Amino acid sequence: MLKVAVIGLGDVSGIHLEAIRNSSEAELVAVCDIDESRKEAAPDVNFYTDYLEMLDKEDLNCVHVCLPHYLHFPVTKACVEKGIHVYLEKPMTKDVYEGVELVEFCRKHPNVKVCVSLQNRFNDSFVEMQRIIDSEELGKVVGIKGLVVWNRPKAYYDVKPWRGLMKYAGGGVMINQAIHTMDQMQVIGGEIESIRGTVDQLVNYGYEVEDTATAHIRFKSGATGVFFATTTYTNNSSVELQVILEKGKLTIKDFMLFITDSDGNKQPIKEDAKLPGTKFYYGASHNVLIGKFYKAIIENTDDYVHVEDGLITMEMIDAIYKSSNLKIPISMEVYR
Repeated sequence: MLKVAVIGLGDVSGIHLEAIRNSSEAELVAVCDIDESRKEAAPDVNFYTDYLEMLDKEDLNCVHVCLPHYLHFPVTKACVEKGIHVYLEKPMTKDVYEGVELVEFCRKHPNVKVCVSLQNRFNDSFVEMQRIIDSEELGKVVGIKGLVVWNRPKAYYDVKPWRGLMKYAGGGVMINQAIHTMDQMQVIGGEIESIRGTVDQLVNYGYEVEDTATAHIRFKSGATGVFFATTTYTNNSSVELQVILEKGKLTIKDFMLFITDSDGNKQPIKEDAKLPGTKFYYGASHNVLIGKFYKAIIENTDDYVHVEDGLITMEMIDAIYKSSNLKIPISMEVYR
């Protein structure tokens, strides 16, 4: 039985706590947060306000890091130095530079596993989409479209001001809301040749991070990607991921995978499991990836999302910022 702890008891931690409690392979033994009122999230285990004290006092196999972005690197580093495996919430770090540092650091500790929480790779609809693409029954990938049209009011930033500051959040809509869609696009498209992108603030909340981003992506395979994300809509519209193939079209929308053949006939073929409650858009695949990671720890396998995998989306985000500033396409070779 793995002895597990959670550091950070904010919005997403509830999903982690539930997954741990429902696991037959893990036992929650401790939690940590600087806000003592949050101990009620797990009143039956040891509570700490200092994560270093917790790492010293508890005999842990795995820690879930659910903290603001700027704390991901230092806290993960402290865990790995003590030989503790880490399930790391997205984004892996606040920017690509820390991401490279984390990858290099983890390579020096090959016996300690760090899994990046890009769990939407394991959504039922996306898994089936990948299966169809890999079968080549519809031919090769020609184009990929990713759309994230959500709402984040000023209050979202006011309640947690770190979200609006680059030195703490590392960005806005891309790193916070659209990172899963960007990850899915590169998983489908493969290696990226170049990105031409823009970032903007369409509404003025008085913060630094972007609320809107666009990108035109050229994949080495010859496929083209188009990405658009904004948090300026009236609500959280369904994320859309579409793949155009030589003999048809695959679209994920409203948590459902649709297939459209060359004659224009469209039919639903796979629906995602959903979370109950107001955070349903998180998806239900945290449990899947957390379970895979626990199994990887126990059986000492590599079947999880590695930091090298997580670094790709950080490179994409950085390339879009650079492209927006320079107004030119950015070759992804600069990150190699």
